[in-house]
Amino acid sequence: MDNYMEATNQYVVFKLEEEYYGIDINFVETIERVVEITRLPNAPHYIKGVINLRGEVIPVIDLRTRFNIEDKAISEESRIIILTIEEMTIGLLVDSSSEVLTIEKEEIDNTNSLINYSEDEYIKGIGKVNERMIIILDPMKILYYHNQEG
Repeated sequence: MDNYMEATNQYVVFKLEEEYYGIDINFVETIERVVEITRLPNAPHYIKGVINLRGEVIPVIDLRTRFNIEDKAISEESRIIILTIEEMTIGLLVDSSSEVLTIEKEEIDNTNSLINYSEDEYIKGIGKVNERMIIILDPMKILYYHNQEG
């Protein structure tokens, strides 16, 4: 069964600015509308704060800030993607969440050739689906990099 899960290659696709990003669906718990975010004093600049989701306090990482993309006001389209990584739950604040796509391994290019790309350490590859490019993120790296700084 696990092999089947891996073989599906399904990604939750979301937008930051005009770019599409994807995260392996196996990490995604839910996608939520933005609720009140409580700021934390002395938190790293990219930690937007925490939310209370059904009684659980969850830290929220602002991916725009994380990737040095100009700040933008939260809108009706904004979403928080709730991920569980190694028993830790975190939220990722994104501009909008669009769909779940299946991207086969053959359709994903390795990013070793990208040099000095600001988000490089978080990127697993670039998926190509119907003329669209989708940047595949590695949620483990977002989490571990986040832990090292925080």
